[in-house]
Amino acid sequence: MSASGSAWPAEQLVVAAQRGDVDAITALVSGSHPNVRRFAHSLCASPEDAEDAAQEALIILYRKIGMLRASGALASWMFRIVRNECLRRARATVRARTAPPDTMVDITVDSAEDEALRYLEAARVAAAVATLPPEQRRVLVMRDLQGLGGREVAQALGLSTAAMKSRLHRARAAVQQALRAPADPGPGGRR
Repeated sequence: MSASGSAWPAEQLVVAAQRGDVDAITALVSGSHPNVRRFAHSLCASPEDAEDAAQEALIILYRKIGMLRASGALASWMFRIVRNECLRRARATVRARTAPPDTMVDITVDSAEDEALRYLEAARVAAAVATLPPEQRRVLVMRDLQGLGGREVAQALGLSTAAMKSRLHRARAAVQQALRAPADPGPGGRR
């Protein structure tokens, strides 16, 4: 694992898990957990949904590792599973909120204020990413959202690893700076 703790388990472990080695499967799920949580927290609407989506994704990994076609595609496979789980949860939330009142049974709903704040924050993040120069935006999306490895991103973009890391650092710093700035209240609003 790298110093940041974000390295995916080694390909040999994935291959052993695909063959049904129970110890390898357990180690694979445990080793994938930090990355799966990172994906979930970056994609889901709420921390609770993120934790649930991460847990569901790890269960799917445990049960269906044999379905993974290429042992080197673990990160992209898990990203798709987490993304789909976050989307499923978001759709369920929307359906629950738009269902006729007599069909709603024991559904916990956030306040309208909480929902509005969550959407505003997601919009701020999306706006911050959208303002990045295209070369920084591509690196950030490939590395942090798609979960591709550093070498893989550098190779896909025709960059040296050092150049890719530099662009990624600048992109992350710019997004963090944009998010630290006070939100623009829009025309006629106060700060």
